[in-house]
Amino acid sequence: MTSAPPPRFAFPPGLQRDVDKIVETIVYLYTESRRLTKEVARASNLTGPQLTVVKMLQHLGDLSLSELSERIRAGNSTVSGIIDRMEREDLVRRVRSKEDRRVVHIKLTEKGRALAASVAIQPMEIFQAAIASLDPEELRTVLRILLKLAGRVDELVHAASGATPNVDESNP
Repeated sequence: MTSAPPPRFAFPPGLQRDVDKIVETIVYLYTESRRLTKEVARASNLTGPQLTVVKMLQHLGDLSLSELSERIRAGNSTVSGIIDRMEREDLVRRVRSKEDRRVVHIKLTEKGRALAASVAIQPMEIFQAAIASLDPEELRTVLRILLKLAGRVDELVHAASGATPNVDESNP
Protein backbone atom coordinates (compact mmCIF):
# COMPACT_ATOMS: atom_id res chain seq x y z
CA MET A 1 0.00 0.00 0.00
CA THR A 2 1.50 3.32 -1.05
CA SER A 3 0.45 6.58 0.45
CA ALA A 4 -0.76 9.44 -1.68
CA PRO A 5 1.58 12.38 -2.10
CA PRO A 6 0.83 15.24 0.26
CA PRO A 7 -1.47 17.87 -1.20
CA ARG A 8 0.12 20.98 -2.67
CA PHE A 9 -1.48 23.93 -0.97
CA ALA A 10 -2.42 27.10 -2.81
CA PHE A 11 -0.72 30.16 -1.43
CA PRO A 12 -1.45 33.77 -2.33
CA PRO A 13 0.27 34.95 -5.51
CA GLY A 14 3.99 35.43 -5.08
CA LEU A 15 4.27 33.40 -1.86
CA GLN A 16 4.80 29.91 -3.30
CA ARG A 17 8.50 30.62 -3.96
CA ASP A 18 8.90 31.84 -0.36
CA VAL A 19 7.14 28.74 0.97
CA ASP A 20 9.37 26.52 -1.15
CA LYS A 21 12.44 28.37 0.15
CA ILE A 22 11.29 27.89 3.77
CA VAL A 23 10.83 24.15 3.21
CA GLU A 24 14.21 23.90 1.47
CA THR A 25 15.85 25.72 4.39
CA ILE A 26 14.25 23.43 6.97
CA VAL A 27 15.40 20.39 4.99
CA TYR A 28 18.90 21.88 4.71
CA LEU A 29 19.12 22.52 8.47
CA TYR A 30 17.91 18.98 9.23
CA THR A 31 20.28 17.39 6.70
CA GLU A 32 23.26 19.45 7.86
CA SER A 33 22.51 18.60 11.49
CA ARG A 34 22.41 14.87 10.71
CA ARG A 35 25.59 15.05 8.60
CA LEU A 36 27.52 16.91 11.30
CA THR A 37 26.25 14.60 14.03
CA LYS A 38 27.27 11.48 12.10
CA GLU A 39 30.68 12.94 11.28
CA VAL A 40 31.47 13.94 14.88
CA ALA A 41 29.96 10.74 16.30
CA ARG A 42 31.99 8.53 13.98
CA ALA A 43 35.19 10.31 15.01
CA SER A 44 34.28 9.58 18.66
CA ASN A 45 33.24 5.95 18.03
CA LEU A 46 29.63 6.77 18.89
CA THR A 47 26.34 6.66 17.06
CA GLY A 48 24.53 9.93 16.38
CA PRO A 49 21.96 9.34 19.15
CA GLN A 50 24.72 8.42 21.62
CA LEU A 51 26.57 11.65 20.82
CA THR A 52 23.35 13.60 21.33
CA VAL A 53 22.82 11.94 24.73
CA VAL A 54 26.42 12.52 25.85
CA LYS A 55 26.36 16.21 24.90
CA MET A 56 22.87 16.73 26.33
CA LEU A 57 23.87 15.21 29.68
CA GLN A 58 27.05 17.29 29.66
CA HIS A 59 25.08 20.46 29.02
CA LEU A 60 21.98 19.82 31.16
CA GLY A 61 23.23 17.43 33.83
CA ASP A 62 21.49 14.27 34.97
CA LEU A 63 18.13 13.56 33.37
CA SER A 64 15.52 10.92 34.00
CA LEU A 65 14.91 8.44 31.21
CA SER A 66 11.55 10.13 30.54
CA GLU A 67 13.11 13.61 30.41
CA LEU A 68 15.82 12.38 28.07
CA SER A 69 13.25 10.67 25.83
CA GLU A 70 11.20 13.84 25.67
CA ARG A 71 14.19 16.04 24.88
CA ILE A 72 15.49 13.87 22.03
CA ARG A 73 11.96 13.14 20.80
CA ALA A 74 12.23 9.36 21.03
CA GLY A 75 10.26 6.73 22.87
CA ASN A 76 11.37 5.46 26.28
CA SER A 77 12.09 1.99 24.84
CA THR A 78 14.31 3.47 22.10
CA VAL A 79 16.21 5.63 24.58
CA SER A 80 16.49 2.70 26.97
CA GLY A 81 18.25 0.71 24.23
CA ILE A 82 20.65 3.58 23.57
CA ILE A 83 21.36 3.86 27.31
CA ASP A 84 21.89 0.07 27.59
CA ARG A 85 24.64 0.23 24.95
CA MET A 86 26.17 3.34 26.53
CA GLU A 87 26.19 1.63 29.94
CA ARG A 88 28.07 -1.35 28.46
CA GLU A 89 30.66 1.13 27.16
CA ASP A 90 30.85 2.75 30.63
CA LEU A 91 29.71 6.15 29.31
CA VAL A 92 26.63 6.48 31.51
CA ARG A 93 25.06 4.82 34.51
CA ARG A 94 21.52 4.56 35.77
CA VAL A 95 20.86 5.82 39.29
CA ARG A 96 17.53 5.46 41.10
CA SER A 97 16.11 8.63 42.55
CA LYS A 98 16.16 8.76 46.33
CA GLU A 99 12.95 10.82 46.32
CA ASP A 100 10.99 8.55 43.97
CA ARG A 101 12.31 5.01 43.48
CA ARG A 102 10.33 4.70 40.23
CA VAL A 103 12.50 7.40 38.62
CA VAL A 104 15.83 6.45 37.10
CA HIS A 105 18.35 9.19 36.37
CA ILE A 106 20.95 8.88 33.64
CA LYS A 107 24.38 10.18 34.68
CA LEU A 108 27.59 10.50 32.73
CA THR A 109 30.44 8.41 34.10
CA GLU A 110 33.96 9.81 34.32
CA LYS A 111 34.66 8.22 30.93
CA GLY A 112 31.46 9.78 29.53
CA ARG A 113 32.38 13.23 30.88
CA ALA A 114 35.86 12.96 29.37
CA LEU A 115 34.38 11.93 26.03
CA ALA A 116 31.85 14.78 26.12
CA ALA A 117 34.63 17.26 26.87
CA SER A 118 36.73 15.91 23.99
CA VAL A 119 33.96 16.57 21.47
CA ALA A 120 34.71 20.21 20.80
CA ILE A 121 31.73 21.09 18.65
CA GLN A 122 28.53 19.49 17.56
CA PRO A 123 25.46 20.59 15.62
CA MET A 124 23.62 22.06 18.62
CA GLU A 125 26.59 24.33 19.32
CA ILE A 126 26.79 25.41 15.67
CA PHE A 127 23.08 26.25 15.69
CA GLN A 128 23.46 28.09 19.00
CA ALA A 129 26.29 30.17 17.53
CA ALA A 130 24.15 31.00 14.48
CA ILE A 131 21.17 31.88 16.68
CA ALA A 132 23.39 34.09 18.84
CA SER A 133 23.74 36.40 15.84
CA LEU A 134 20.04 37.29 16.12
CA ASP A 135 18.87 40.19 18.19
CA PRO A 136 16.50 39.30 21.08
CA GLU A 137 13.37 40.26 19.16
CA GLU A 138 14.38 38.16 16.14
CA LEU A 139 15.19 35.25 18.44
CA ARG A 140 11.76 35.36 20.11
CA THR A 141 10.07 35.64 16.70
CA VAL A 142 11.97 32.64 15.32
CA LEU A 143 11.14 30.62 18.45
CA ARG A 144 7.45 31.51 18.29
CA ILE A 145 7.21 30.62 14.60
CA LEU A 146 9.20 27.37 14.91
CA LEU A 147 7.09 26.21 17.86
CA LYS A 148 3.94 27.00 15.91
CA LEU A 149 5.25 25.07 12.88
CA ALA A 150 6.35 22.12 15.04
CA GLY A 151 2.94 22.00 16.68
CA ARG A 152 1.14 22.06 13.34
CA VAL A 153 3.44 19.40 11.83
CA ASP A 154 2.80 17.21 14.87
CA GLU A 155 -0.96 17.68 14.48
CA LEU A 156 -0.85 16.77 10.79
CA VAL A 157 1.38 13.73 11.37
CA HIS A 158 -0.85 12.40 14.13
CA ALA A 159 -4.23 13.32 12.60
CA ALA A 160 -4.42 10.25 10.36
CA SER A 161 -3.45 7.83 13.12
CA GLY A 162 -5.72 9.36 15.74
CA ALA A 163 -2.75 9.66 18.10
CA THR A 164 -2.38 12.59 20.45
CA PRO A 165 0.06 15.26 19.21
CA ASN A 166 3.35 15.51 21.12
CA VAL A 167 4.47 19.10 20.69
CA ASP A 168 3.59 21.74 23.25
CA GLU A 169 3.95 25.07 21.43
CA SER A 170 5.04 26.76 24.63
CA ASN A 171 7.84 24.31 25.39
CA PRO A 172 9.88 22.63 22.63
